[in-house]
Amino acid sequence: MRWGKERRSLAMSDKEKENTAYHEAGHAILGILLAHVDPLHKVTIIPRGPSLGSTMYLPMEDKYTHRKNELLDRLVMIMGGRVAEDLIFGDVTNGARGDIGMATGIARKMVCEWGMSEKLGMVDYGEGEEHVFLARDISRSRNFSESTAREIDSEVKKLCDDAYSRAKELITKNRDKLEIIAKALLEFETLDGAQVRDIVENGSMQNPPPPPTGNAKQNAEPTSQPKTPETPSQEIDFPPGLSGAPA
Repeated sequence: MRWGKERRSLAMSDKEKENTAYHEAGHAILGILLAHVDPLHKVTIIPRGPSLGSTMYLPMEDKYTHRKNELLDRLVMIMGGRVAEDLIFGDVTNGARGDIGMATGIARKMVCEWGMSEKLGMVDYGEGEEHVFLARDISRSRNFSESTAREIDSEVKKLCDDAYSRAKELITKNRDKLEIIAKALLEFETLDGAQVRDIVENGSMQNPPPPPTGNAKQNAEPTSQPKTPETPSQEIDFPPGLSGAPA
């Protein structure tokens, strides 16, 4: 399946389930609040693939390019899991490892390849690759100075820090909705995008999902998935969702 096979046999403590629920709720609530992100499809605390939970989204149409405001909002949404953990528990886990890597990768491409840093401008700061046939090694050489490298690092960090601050502001203002989403995930395990939107806009779900039965076949997603672009952007290859703590 596109988001990884369910692993219902994985034993999770109540504490881990609660942390995963708030982590994924942090992503999900921002998926509703932010204006320039792909629509939220589903959020779950059922372990899938290497992750203990996942927030899944689907674009409304095939996309081969992304505007700067879409990338900035995506950075904010990526930060939601870590922000929720810190806000609720006053402590964080290593569950944001994948989020941190994803955010850093996007921010660095924005600065180095896509000319989206006002400070560094329309310059390609990508690292060149020169193949060395001896021992099949690869040597990398920078085509910019050490001072420029420090400016790049500073700009990448600023993009990530600004996204974290914005995520924290939004989630703090909507903490009551975050709590409802997390508690609903603990009760029902999986919510679809419309149910999360209901909570954010109305404070409750008009059509809650059926309670989990413990039957993996009954609770598994149908084999037919909504259509997604079969040909991703050659420049931006975003994964179909955000994952929680690695199993």
